[in-house]
Amino acid sequence: MINNLVLNQFKSYIENNLASANIKINGDRPWDIQVHDPRFYSRIILQGSLGLGESYLEGWWDSEELDQFFYHLLRNQIHEQVAPNNITALWQKFVSKLINLQTLVNSFQVGKHHYDLGNDLFEIMLDESMAYSCGYWQNADNLAESQQAKLDLICRKLKLEKGMTILDIGCGWGSLMKYAAENYGVSCVGLTVSQEQVKLGQEKCQGLPIKFILQDYRQFEGQFERIVSVGMFEHVGYKNYRTFMAVANRCLKDNGLFLLHTIGNNKSITYSELWTNKYIFPHGMIPSLAQITKAAEDFFIVEDLHNFGPDYDLTLMAWLDNFEKNWHQLKPKYGHKFYRVWKYFLASCAGAFRARHLQLWQFVLSKQGIVGGYQSVR
Repeated sequence: MINNLVLNQFKSYIENNLASANIKINGDRPWDIQVHDPRFYSRIILQGSLGLGESYLEGWWDSEELDQFFYHLLRNQIHEQVAPNNITALWQKFVSKLINLQTLVNSFQVGKHHYDLGNDLFEIMLDESMAYSCGYWQNADNLAESQQAKLDLICRKLKLEKGMTILDIGCGWGSLMKYAAENYGVSCVGLTVSQEQVKLGQEKCQGLPIKFILQDYRQFEGQFERIVSVGMFEHVGYKNYRTFMAVANRCLKDNGLFLLHTIGNNKSITYSELWTNKYIFPHGMIPSLAQITKAAEDFFIVEDLHNFGPDYDLTLMAWLDNFEKNWHQLKPKYGHKFYRVWKYFLASCAGAFRARHLQLWQFVLSKQGIVGGYQSVR
């Protein structure tokens, strides 16, 4: 048992740290938090980000606008002050150093845990294209326009021409392959670890020169004129970054182009964020710029790098709006706890991108460099 003196010290420590980020406990602004259970304070001290997330799921605290709460928290780097090295986090860091958590044996775990949750959830949350990655909002007024703009941006960056072949590593429900086949006359092969994505993707892409394969990227053989990977590199893990680049290099024809679209971290880490790892993406890991370019050495030349991370804030808030507006359709199947899990996931990520705590990068890579140079597309 923790005595009252220690509990009061915990509370004072948390209050002072939050105050430095302009967050008030039991305040009346949308980003302030309402604490319903005094155990909240010790939970944060002892468990860090995992304790923050789990205590929210259990109803120990609320915030009217979670995205704004996380914006203030992360913009002021409070996460670096409050329990950055609790026992749970230290153990996880040790394990991830010792063991490759993203092995072939574990590769289908994220498919079953996340992407196979239910196509009904993703159909309600996403736009009609079923694109589950950052939209491109430069000239877009809504989610559907931003996703179409993103898909076309990728096609233009890849300099697609009719008759080309494309490998999509982590193809999702096939949104990019479908768009590219319909608008650029290419044929595509998509790899995914989700049975539900294969099932719905095949239905949506029926009649097009598109093939879905339920397979880990490391086991795939074949060569293509273009390779693309959108929102999948976050599942690779730092011990496999170089293996991923080697596979992409092997599968890309000599004069081809490879576009890598990934969430990015501001610093290099070798572990998963605890709450996200447990509830959303098992063994997920956000790469840094240094880790990506190091992994690409000897395999690829960076032709272009584009950061539009703030657009993910807009995308996530659009997904959250769709989710909340249509929750009544999902509630009987998923239940109240899932609602809090999913809201926390989307809102916390939106706040992280708004705070520039996370980035969104698109790399265009070539094997030997484009003679005469690559003309960037925006």
